[in-house]
Amino acid sequence: MLAKRIIPCLDIKNGRTVKGVNFVDLRDAGDPVELAEIYSAEGADELVFLDISATEERRKTLVNMVRSVAEKINIPFTVGGGISSIEDVDILLNNGADKVSINSSAVKNPQLINDLAQKFGSQCVVVAIDAKQIEGQWIVHLVGGKVPTELNLFDWAVEVAERGAGEILFTSMDNDGTKNGFANEALAKLSELVNIPIIASGGAGNIQHFVDSFKEGKADAALAASVFHFKEIEIKTLKQELKNNGIEVRL
Repeated sequence: MLAKRIIPCLDIKNGRTVKGVNFVDLRDAGDPVELAEIYSAEGADELVFLDISATEERRKTLVNMVRSVAEKINIPFTVGGGISSIEDVDILLNNGADKVSINSSAVKNPQLINDLAQKFGSQCVVVAIDAKQIEGQWIVHLVGGKVPTELNLFDWAVEVAERGAGEILFTSMDNDGTKNGFANEALAKLSELVNIPIIASGGAGNIQHFVDSFKEGKADAALAASVFHFKEIEIKTLKQELKNNGIEVRL
């Protein structure tokens, strides 16, 4: 059985780590490079950096930050935000990123998934999907959750897997920042539908929520931000508890 992964997520705005609730009300959570070093030392399996204003403000992800992080840590990390071309990905990977995450650009140009997978390999391509329930349907949203689309979460997940994505990072906007747990029903359905890893995101508030995301949600990895940034959950403690619950993790 593959070990389940614990992934701290650092949302970056103006060079700082920020965290909000339901994608709004952002507060400062520290320097991203310093946090990356701490999480790497504490036993995080991977990190995700999302430049949350990059797509909105039409600017490129912070290449200097990527370079600094790569110099300081020895675990894989993914970078997302404002990535819309092979050139963007080339720059990030050449500066030390292991994977890239695309979201709005993939919806607007699905062929980008195929192109990136072909050029860099599926293992580099993470498609992030932000969705929330509207009248009982999970609807995909863009631009940091501001713009609803007509896409259904599950249909879109199947398509991105078929196009060559290596992983799906699914954030439930309904659960994001609420600390009420992950959207396990939707996660389990995604895991049934596609044969690539699913990263659970949105809703972590305590250790049991992580246990549930793996047992009920069948997630391959669980991602969280504020519970790690504000020291509510220690990664070492979390991993030990997961192991105590029969979940395979790297200690």
